[in-house]
Amino acid sequence: MAPSVIVVGAGVVGCAVAHQLASAGARVQLLETRSPGQGATRASAGVLAPYIEGHGSDALRALGRRSLDAYDAFVDRVRADSGRDITYQRCGTIEVALGEGDVNRLVTASDALWREGVEARWVPPLAFGDYEPSLTPSAAGALLIPQHGFVGVTSLTLALAAAAEHHGARFKNTTSAIRIHAMPGGRVGVDTPSASWDADRVVLAAGTWSGQVSVDGADPVPVRPVRGQLVQLQTEPGTLRHVVWGPAGYLVPWPDGTVLVGATSEDVGFDEGCTDDAVRGLRDMAAALVPALAEAPMTDARAGLRPSGPDDVPLIGPSAAVPGLIYATAHYRNGVLLAPLTARLVSDLVFGRAPDPDLAWLRPARCGNL
Repeated sequence: MAPSVIVVGAGVVGCAVAHQLASAGARVQLLETRSPGQGATRASAGVLAPYIEGHGSDALRALGRRSLDAYDAFVDRVRADSGRDITYQRCGTIEVALGEGDVNRLVTASDALWREGVEARWVPPLAFGDYEPSLTPSAAGALLIPQHGFVGVTSLTLALAAAAEHHGARFKNTTSAIRIHAMPGGRVGVDTPSASWDADRVVLAAGTWSGQVSVDGADPVPVRPVRGQLVQLQTEPGTLRHVVWGPAGYLVPWPDGTVLVGATSEDVGFDEGCTDDAVRGLRDMAAALVPALAEAPMTDARAGLRPSGPDDVPLIGPSAAVPGLIYATAHYRNGVLLAPLTARLVSDLVFGRAPDPDLAWLRPARCGNL
């Protein structure tokens, strides 16, 4: 008989896991306190850029590259199963050097990427007109990585939820899970203040809130909330051709002329509010990279809480304390990028397939008694 699985959390990671499992035949139930995608997912700009985000981590570079390589097929499958459109473009990133230190860093990164077989083209200022005419003329150059891109995170998450339901997954809006524990017969229980459920397997994918769930015999999940704020500007379609990345943030251009400007990183606990200072800072950063954005009207500002772990590498793997519990959390800034890979790794564990070698990077036990 196909396994029964409870997924705790319905952000982009939880919904990707639910879709992967349900499409493989598992009987899936998702527990979530809000609508899908209302946690960290809500404030994600959806940038898919492992060769920028992963500059300083061998693990994140390797995992991000593998997940990015799977993204085209992932989006195609979700579109087919959900019947929904997903905003998705592999338009490339162009990372701007504003000073000599940036130039040296990006030239070194370019050389390293070419050695890995990744196209990473240095663009001098005189060539900006051929690639990204709106960049600030004071820039000292830029690094173009054509493989990168972005995805509309809300459209992706809602499509994943619909695709999971298409394969029989059920969503349960409930109060927060407070306890996960072993039960007789090898089953795993999940308790909330108002109800309890059990299943063959439980996947803890509650992001920032994972640390508030008590797991019998285990340490609390070592995640802390890091607030990220972004603003949304409106421009003429085609103002930007690529995701533009600078030393202090990034700009994500949508086909309709929307530009997402992100993002802050703030240690403010569970405060999900937006602030005037952050909005001003993001607007100033956008104008420094692309002067034409200085007068662009702002149409939205929002914030979300990213789940940051001890080393910024996710916790994915089985619990040593509760057999049948699988962690899929602490993705920090990379939940959207790593969603396809996380879903595949969790599915392998649920269905008892041979452990994937990449789980060695991600084992929860590296961060304590989990």
